[in-house]
Amino acid sequence: MADDALKITGLCKSYGDFSLKDINLAVPEGTVVGLVGENGAGKTTTIKASLDLIKKDSGKVSFFGKEMSDDPLGIRSDIGVVFDSLHFSYGLNIEKIEKICSAVYDNWDKKVFEEYIEKFSLPEKKIIKEFSTGMKMKLNLAIGLSHNAKLLIMDEPTSGLDPVVRDDILEIFLEFMQEEKHSILLSSHITSDLEKIADYIAFIHDGRVIFCMPKNTLLYEYGIIRCSRDDFERVSPEDKKVWRIEDYQCSILVDDRKRAAERYPNMVIDSPSIDEIMLLYVKGERK
Repeated sequence: MADDALKITGLCKSYGDFSLKDINLAVPEGTVVGLVGENGAGKTTTIKASLDLIKKDSGKVSFFGKEMSDDPLGIRSDIGVVFDSLHFSYGLNIEKIEKICSAVYDNWDKKVFEEYIEKFSLPEKKIIKEFSTGMKMKLNLAIGLSHNAKLLIMDEPTSGLDPVVRDDILEIFLEFMQEEKHSILLSSHITSDLEKIADYIAFIHDGRVIFCMPKNTLLYEYGIIRCSRDDFERVSPEDKKVWRIEDYQCSILVDDRKRAAERYPNMVIDSPSIDEIMLLYVKGERK
């Protein structure tokens, strides 16, 4: 069994009227874990608390089997972090940012950074204030990918990018994952991106991890029964993971699409998307 690049156990953090509640989550080495959930569900708070950027109330977080306090410089050098905003003075240009990064990271690779700057067509002399949202995100990615990190932790890295550039970025993530011990934790609202590259999908709702399971299980084994209210009553309670009753239709999430098709041959059973599963969990009912 693979070791965990990141393991979160019992993480709790309260913010006024919001709290993370006993978050348990792992990113096995060599895998991509997609973190999904609606705005305010706790994705960014989970990431920041894991990285000690905000103080957690309780719980344990380990990277490569060690806690951050065991070896903060060594662990941080092995992690590439990309948030949805650039944490540099907007008066700096790429040349000056490169000098800062080379001083911060012992394993900084200037050549790799320059290759990403060229690949992303970023202007080296222009100050960051004049960059578009997409250009800032590309620079953020270039920094995160240029110090030989083993684990990438990214919060909405493809936000603000057009579909063509997003696809290019996903290709870069797949290249990064060619090294078998590389791992990614990727928070994104763009679930179609996660459907392309993630091995696991973790869903956070109202500060809790509702599930974390293989993406292929969700997409190829789960199903959604579309039926009338009368047919809803005919579906066995044991087959109903989550359901939503609306005026015009009932939707029922099942965890075995083939079995459901055998049991309910006269009902429509669709293959679900990650968005549809999320919507059912957020707006539906469950046991």
